[in-house]
Amino acid sequence: MLPSLAVYAGLFLVFLALVCLLKPLRWLRLGTRRRAALALAAGLAVISCGFFWPLSLTQVTAPSTRLDLFLPAYQAREQHSIVVHASAEQVDRALRQVTASEITFYRALTWIRRLGRPVPASILNPPAQQPILDLATRTGFLMLADEPRQELVLGTFAAAPRPSRLADWTPETWQALSAPGYAKAAMNFRIQEIGPGECRVTTETRVYATDAATARAFGRYWRVIYPGSALIRVMWLRAIRTRAESAPGAPLR
Repeated sequence: MLPSLAVYAGLFLVFLALVCLLKPLRWLRLGTRRRAALALAAGLAVISCGFFWPLSLTQVTAPSTRLDLFLPAYQAREQHSIVVHASAEQVDRALRQVTASEITFYRALTWIRRLGRPVPASILNPPAQQPILDLATRTGFLMLADEPRQELVLGTFAAAPRPSRLADWTPETWQALSAPGYAKAAMNFRIQEIGPGECRVTTETRVYATDAATARAFGRYWRVIYPGSALIRVMWLRAIRTRAESAPGAPLR
């Protein structure tokens, strides 16, 4: 997260410096163009540090989830969780039925990510009322594991040397892939009962690049998309909670 913060802080500093090069702003302590130029150089240096900060490899030594089994090694990761006052069955149903229109900021953030380009229906351009998981598994994600009321895992490629069709892969071939040029991405949703009518829902995303050059290239991309990706995951969990807790039979709060 810190490298991403460095990138965006550097971008903000560059913006202020450019403004002050055109019209110095004394209240920002950038009252001269010389100071603005120094701020511009500092901003560019901070951006470079964030972009080129190396990704480190993490290895799971004691697998405890299906995600651990499919992607035990990774260089990039994010994890979020939420407590839902509903049964595991109600949470599982909500997880599978939630749509893009229920996930706050989802359509706006994916519009930004695809730079506003019109693309076929996919998780980057989802129909408003279609369950997002159904769409994902039809348009670029592979269902790696599906244990109802416990955990499901989706897999895809964040980078690949050549286009490939979802039909070309099975969970086993995806898991075994180690050829250079790939960045394998996996995301799970895990449901854990923590009390009567109460569950903790966790989503974790991991990315494993199969060679150093791909890891470096993906790292630069990850620094840029991480804040938006994290916000989508948080809002996705909130949408699941809202749907599950409003289901018939959900515990009253």
